[in-house]
Amino acid sequence: MITSALRTIALATAVSAIAFAAQAKNPMVGGAAMYPTKNIVENAVHSKDHTTLVAAVKAAGLVSTLEGKGPFTVFAPTNEAFAALPAGTVDTLLKPENKAQLTKVLTCHVVAADAMSKTVAKMIKDDGGEHDIKTVGGCIIKAKESMGKITLTDENGGVAHVTIADVKQSNGVIHVIDKVLLPKM
Repeated sequence: MITSALRTIALATAVSAIAFAAQAKNPMVGGAAMYPTKNIVENAVHSKDHTTLVAAVKAAGLVSTLEGKGPFTVFAPTNEAFAALPAGTVDTLLKPENKAQLTKVLTCHVVAADAMSKTVAKMIKDDGGEHDIKTVGGCIIKAKESMGKITLTDENGGVAHVTIADVKQSNGVIHVIDKVLLPKM
Protein backbone atom coordinates (compact mmCIF):
# COMPACT_ATOMS: atom_id res chain seq x y z
CA MET A 1 0.00 0.00 0.00
CA ILE A 2 2.75 2.45 0.94
CA THR A 3 4.76 1.48 -2.17
CA SER A 4 1.73 2.15 -4.38
CA ALA A 5 1.18 5.55 -2.76
CA LEU A 6 4.86 6.42 -3.20
CA ARG A 7 4.70 5.45 -6.89
CA THR A 8 1.64 7.65 -7.35
CA ILE A 9 3.37 10.57 -5.64
CA ALA A 10 6.53 10.00 -7.70
CA LEU A 11 4.51 9.85 -10.93
CA ALA A 12 2.57 13.01 -10.02
CA THR A 13 5.84 14.79 -9.18
CA ALA A 14 7.40 13.70 -12.49
CA VAL A 15 4.36 14.87 -14.49
CA SER A 16 4.37 18.22 -12.65
CA ALA A 17 8.10 18.64 -13.30
CA ILE A 18 7.64 17.92 -17.01
CA ALA A 19 4.71 20.36 -17.21
CA PHE A 20 6.73 23.00 -15.34
CA ALA A 21 9.75 22.47 -17.61
CA ALA A 22 7.59 22.83 -20.71
CA GLN A 23 6.06 26.03 -19.31
CA ALA A 24 9.40 27.43 -18.14
CA LYS A 25 10.53 27.80 -21.76
CA ASN A 26 7.76 30.31 -22.52
CA PRO A 27 7.95 33.82 -21.07
CA MET A 28 5.09 35.27 -19.04
CA VAL A 29 3.04 37.86 -20.91
CA GLY A 30 0.87 40.42 -19.20
CA GLY A 31 1.33 38.66 -15.88
CA ALA A 32 -0.01 35.39 -17.24
CA ALA A 33 1.58 32.08 -18.06
CA MET A 34 1.61 31.32 -21.78
CA TYR A 35 1.16 27.63 -22.50
CA PRO A 36 2.69 26.19 -25.68
CA THR A 37 -0.15 23.63 -25.73
CA LYS A 38 -2.78 26.39 -26.09
CA ASN A 39 -3.54 28.40 -29.21
CA ILE A 40 -2.98 32.11 -29.75
CA VAL A 41 -6.44 33.19 -28.59
CA GLU A 42 -6.52 30.83 -25.58
CA ASN A 43 -3.28 32.39 -24.32
CA ALA A 44 -3.92 36.02 -25.31
CA VAL A 45 -7.17 36.28 -23.35
CA HIS A 46 -5.17 35.81 -20.12
CA SER A 47 -2.67 38.63 -20.76
CA LYS A 48 -3.66 41.81 -18.91
CA ASP A 49 -1.45 43.70 -21.41
CA HIS A 50 -3.49 42.57 -24.43
CA THR A 51 -7.13 43.27 -23.53
CA THR A 52 -7.47 45.84 -26.32
CA LEU A 53 -5.99 43.43 -28.87
CA VAL A 54 -8.35 40.66 -27.75
CA ALA A 55 -11.35 43.02 -27.97
CA ALA A 56 -10.25 44.07 -31.47
CA VAL A 57 -9.78 40.45 -32.61
CA LYS A 58 -13.31 39.68 -31.39
CA ALA A 59 -14.78 42.80 -33.06
CA ALA A 60 -13.08 41.89 -36.35
CA GLY A 61 -14.39 38.32 -36.24
CA LEU A 62 -10.87 36.86 -36.27
CA VAL A 63 -11.15 34.61 -33.20
CA SER A 64 -11.84 31.40 -35.12
CA THR A 65 -9.01 32.16 -37.55
CA LEU A 66 -6.45 32.67 -34.78
CA GLU A 67 -7.73 29.56 -33.00
CA GLY A 68 -7.17 27.63 -36.24
CA LYS A 69 -4.40 25.26 -37.18
CA GLY A 70 -1.98 27.91 -38.43
CA PRO A 71 0.89 28.21 -38.21
CA PHE A 72 0.73 31.92 -37.44
CA THR A 73 3.21 34.48 -36.22
CA VAL A 74 1.41 37.30 -34.44
CA PHE A 75 3.12 40.58 -33.65
CA ALA A 76 0.94 41.46 -30.66
CA PRO A 77 0.68 45.16 -29.72
CA THR A 78 0.14 45.90 -26.03
CA ASN A 79 -2.64 48.02 -24.57
CA GLU A 80 -0.08 50.84 -24.26
CA ALA A 81 0.64 50.56 -27.99
CA PHE A 82 -3.06 50.96 -28.80
CA ALA A 83 -3.36 53.83 -26.29
CA ALA A 84 -0.53 55.66 -28.09
CA LEU A 85 -2.63 55.92 -31.27
CA PRO A 86 -4.31 59.29 -31.86
CA ALA A 87 -7.27 59.89 -29.52
CA GLY A 88 -10.42 58.11 -30.66
CA THR A 89 -8.67 55.76 -33.11
CA VAL A 90 -9.37 52.55 -31.21
CA ASP A 91 -13.00 53.48 -30.50
CA THR A 92 -13.51 54.33 -34.17
CA LEU A 93 -11.91 51.07 -35.35
CA LEU A 94 -14.08 49.01 -32.98
CA LYS A 95 -17.32 50.35 -34.49
CA PRO A 96 -19.15 47.73 -36.60
CA GLU A 97 -19.12 49.98 -39.68
CA ASN A 98 -15.29 49.99 -39.56
CA LYS A 99 -14.86 46.21 -39.35
CA ALA A 100 -13.02 46.00 -42.71
CA GLN A 101 -10.50 48.66 -41.65
CA LEU A 102 -10.01 46.98 -38.25
CA THR A 103 -9.50 43.62 -39.95
CA LYS A 104 -6.88 45.17 -42.23
CA VAL A 105 -5.00 46.67 -39.27
CA LEU A 106 -5.07 43.40 -37.33
CA THR A 107 -4.12 41.13 -40.23
CA CYS A 108 -1.12 43.38 -40.85
CA HIS A 109 0.18 41.93 -37.55
CA VAL A 110 -0.18 38.29 -38.68
CA VAL A 111 2.15 36.19 -40.81
CA ALA A 112 1.16 32.77 -42.16
CA ALA A 113 4.26 31.04 -40.74
CA ASP A 114 5.81 29.99 -37.44
CA ALA A 115 8.70 32.47 -37.33
CA MET A 116 10.74 32.36 -34.15
CA SER A 117 13.09 35.31 -33.57
CA LYS A 118 16.18 33.32 -34.64
CA THR A 119 14.49 32.61 -37.98
CA VAL A 120 13.58 36.27 -38.45
CA ALA A 121 17.12 37.36 -37.47
CA LYS A 122 18.59 34.92 -40.01
CA MET A 123 16.31 36.26 -42.78
CA ILE A 124 17.38 39.80 -41.88
CA LYS A 125 21.06 38.84 -42.00
CA ASP A 126 20.64 36.88 -45.26
CA ASP A 127 18.95 39.93 -46.84
CA GLY A 128 21.75 42.32 -45.86
CA GLY A 129 20.25 43.88 -42.74
CA GLU A 130 16.57 44.27 -43.63
CA HIS A 131 13.93 41.68 -44.49
CA ASP A 132 10.50 42.35 -45.96
CA ILE A 133 7.78 40.35 -44.22
CA LYS A 134 4.48 39.98 -46.07
CA THR A 135 1.53 39.75 -43.72
CA VAL A 136 -1.82 37.99 -44.10
CA GLY A 137 -3.35 41.47 -44.57
CA GLY A 138 -1.08 42.18 -47.54
CA CYS A 139 1.12 44.65 -45.68
CA ILE A 140 4.88 44.67 -46.01
CA ILE A 141 6.70 45.04 -42.69
CA LYS A 142 10.42 45.75 -42.77
CA ALA A 143 12.27 43.76 -40.12
CA LYS A 144 15.69 44.86 -38.86
CA GLU A 145 17.91 43.60 -36.07
CA SER A 146 20.23 45.60 -33.86
CA MET A 147 22.10 44.36 -30.82
CA GLY A 148 19.95 41.26 -30.61
CA LYS A 149 16.65 43.18 -30.78
CA ILE A 150 14.21 43.05 -33.69
CA THR A 151 12.36 46.12 -34.92
CA LEU A 152 9.48 46.22 -37.38
CA THR A 153 8.73 49.21 -39.59
CA ASP A 154 5.21 49.52 -40.98
CA GLU A 155 4.21 50.98 -44.34
CA ASN A 156 3.94 54.48 -42.82
CA GLY A 157 7.41 54.47 -41.26
CA GLY A 158 6.20 53.65 -37.73
CA VAL A 159 8.69 51.50 -35.82
CA ALA A 160 7.71 48.80 -33.33
CA HIS A 161 10.18 47.00 -31.09
CA VAL A 162 9.77 43.35 -30.16
CA THR A 163 9.69 43.49 -26.36
CA ILE A 164 8.97 39.81 -25.68
CA ALA A 165 9.97 37.32 -28.37
CA ASP A 166 9.23 33.67 -29.00
CA VAL A 167 6.06 33.04 -27.01
CA LYS A 168 5.34 29.60 -28.44
CA GLN A 169 1.72 28.65 -29.12
CA SER A 170 0.17 25.38 -30.30
CA ASN A 171 -0.56 27.06 -33.64
CA GLY A 172 2.43 29.38 -33.99
CA VAL A 173 4.24 32.07 -32.05
CA ILE A 174 3.55 35.50 -30.55
CA HIS A 175 6.07 38.34 -30.43
CA VAL A 176 4.90 41.19 -28.18
CA ILE A 177 5.47 44.64 -29.72
CA ASP A 178 5.29 48.18 -28.35
CA LYS A 179 3.56 49.91 -31.30
CA VAL A 180 0.56 49.21 -33.51
CA LEU A 181 1.67 48.53 -37.09
CA LEU A 182 -0.52 50.49 -39.48
CA PRO A 183 -1.12 49.75 -43.16
CA LYS A 184 -1.06 52.41 -45.85
CA MET A 185 -4.69 53.41 -46.27
